[in-house]
This record gives sequence, C-alpha cells and structure tokens, in this order.
Amino acid sequence: MNALLVMDVQNAVIRQLPDYNNVITNVSKAISIARSKNIPVIYVVVGFRPGMPEISMNNKVFGASKTRSGGAGGGQSEAMAIDAAIAPLENEIIVIKRRISAFTGSDLEVVLRAQGIQHLILTGVASSGVVLSTLREAADKDYRITVLADCCTDRDPALHDVLVEKVFPFQAEVITINEF
Repeated sequence: MNALLVMDVQNAVIRQLPDYNNVITNVSKAISIARSKNIPVIYVVVGFRPGMPEISMNNKVFGASKTRSGGAGGGQSEAMAIDAAIAPLENEIIVIKRRISAFTGSDLEVVLRAQGIQHLILTGVASSGVVLSTLREAADKDYRITVLADCCTDRDPALHDVLVEKVFPFQAEVITINEF
C-alpha cells in the first residue's frame, strides 16, 4: 500500500521560499491525485512542547530556534500551522516529529505499519532537510520510495537539483507531478 507524505509545509517554513506558489500548487495536485486514488495522505510537521524541552543546545539546527525564542517557543502557533492551501482533511493523519527526519522522534513508523504502508511518496520542504533525511531512513527501513521532484523545494535551487538528479535516484524513483 502507498502513502503520500506531505512534510514540513508549515507557514514558517514554506512561505519564505521564492517558488512558494509553484510548490504549493504542485503539492495540492499531488494531494488531490492521492485522495482520488484512495492513497492515504499523511502530513508530517515539526513541533515541540512549550519551552522546547526536546531540544538540546548541542543540536545546531533546532538549538538556534530555542535560543531565538528564549526557550519560550513550542506549541502550535500560526507560523507552525500547515499552509491553508493544502490543509489536511479532518480524517487525515498529522504526525509531529522532533527532528529533521519524519521518523525521528515521531510515531510515523507505527502509523505506517498499522496501515500496511510499504511505499512512501515524498513531498516537502526542504529537499536537503526532511526529504533527504526521511528518504535515507525510509530506505534503511526497506520502504519503497518515490520522490515527487517538483513537489519538493529548497532554499538553494542548485542543491535541490543535485539531490533530485544525482542523490535521490540511488534509493528512490524520482518523478514529477505529471508522471504521478
């Protein structure tokens, strides 16, 4: 069974990207296609408890966020909400992760096993972050993987291109929304 993972499409993450409109349009199409084919759509978001107790100051990525917020961050603010243009339906699963990979610090694997899902279709922001980390971990866990290249983006377009053209194909099928 397949599942479409829509990862880190939170306002604070995606709205600052130059290709925001294109990516949101393509992810919206992927979600519509998945729903029409009865493929579960699973949203993965990064989130922390109030005060961010899950964050170690040794963590270069998240430690900086904790420092900026003075440790008062966490919870689900509007900035951390899923972009309204691709909001989940009431019955769709939202997985909260605590690190870059969709698996680390989340119950994603439990959800996938319970649903009998063995093939992951990846979308999200950023290609060099959640998509890369989730792809690598999913491959190590023996999932089949497809990346929708134009449903992913990165702050660095050249890095995105290298990943989808040269790195991801070693462990995943890489296709476009039109091929999906």
